Amino acid sequence: MKDKEVLVIGKERIGRGERTIINLDTVAMYDYTTLRIPIEVVRGKEAGPVLFISAAIHGDEINGVEIIKRLMKKKFIKNIKGTLIAVPIVNVFGYNSKSRYLPDRRDLNRSFPGSKKGSLASRIARIFMDEVVKKCTHGIDLHTGAIHRTNLPQVRACLDDSETKELADEFGAPISIHSNIRDGSLRDAARKLAIPTLLFEGGEALRYNESSIKIGVRGCVSVMRSINMLPKVVSNNKNKKTIIARDSYWVRAPHSGSFVSSKKLGDEVQENEVLATISDPFGKQRELVYAKTGGIVVGMSMIPLVNNGEAMFHIATFKNLERAKKNLSLLDADYDE
Repeated sequence: MKDKEVLVIGKERIGRGERTIINLDTVAMYDYTTLRIPIEVVRGKEAGPVLFISAAIHGDEINGVEIIKRLMKKKFIKNIKGTLIAVPIVNVFGYNSKSRYLPDRRDLNRSFPGSKKGSLASRIARIFMDEVVKKCTHGIDLHTGAIHRTNLPQVRACLDDSETKELADEFGAPISIHSNIRDGSLRDAARKLAIPTLLFEGGEALRYNESSIKIGVRGCVSVMRSINMLPKVVSNNKNKKTIIARDSYWVRAPHSGSFVSSKKLGDEVQENEVLATISDPFGKQRELVYAKTGGIVVGMSMIPLVNNGEAMFHIATFKNLERAKKNLSLLDADYDE
């Protein structure tokens, strides 16, 4: 039973029915000041699941910060059963410098479960694991595309696990992609503790994407309902259920140059269809970029300059492409709770 009578995070003790903000100490900076991870804990009066929702593990991926901000403004949050631990900024170093990485250039999401005696990234990962993740029963980690790349709103999860797949279905993103777990990731560390965890991706680094934010807020609330933190409701739109992509691939540049794309995020592509044209500065030497198989563009580069071999388009493949296209048509719908 992880939802204990008194929850302890850092030096703070939070009892049932309490709501509080904690600034969790991490490590000292050059000037001996300490950066702190901001955490808001909401505890229901009744015992129940313990859910963490985290964002900005990559410090420049800020959509999740806004998702958590909007979620915590919802009036019904005070009526939850169990405990919600909201962590809008995990990588406070990267967030403050608008960088994906920590000052030592390490990727925090390749440093879990961490170590008390390891690198800066490893120590922060260990603090987050010990003080937050290990005290939870479920998790949602919010991301965007990397710098200069954008992602269609999507859940990535190990869909071979039945409980995780159920959470992905309930989140209700237009697309769920079966994604193998990477060593050192938060999902990997949570899986080893038997904590079902979803990763939500949407939009691009250092930019707000309103559609992704709305889908993220709605998805978090839906998961909270599915694990009985909030009362269940009858959905008015069953078409918003996610559709699963069991495979995806990146299309890479066959030549260096500048390119003009003929596809945008969410577009359907056919096998051997032209996705973009790469050319020299005079437009005389041209290289066509082709799709290997049919699918939907779920990620793409936002910079029209590429070197040979660089990733340009991320294509997800589906058994039921028509249903996937129907789901994507709902992206401009009102996703407010």
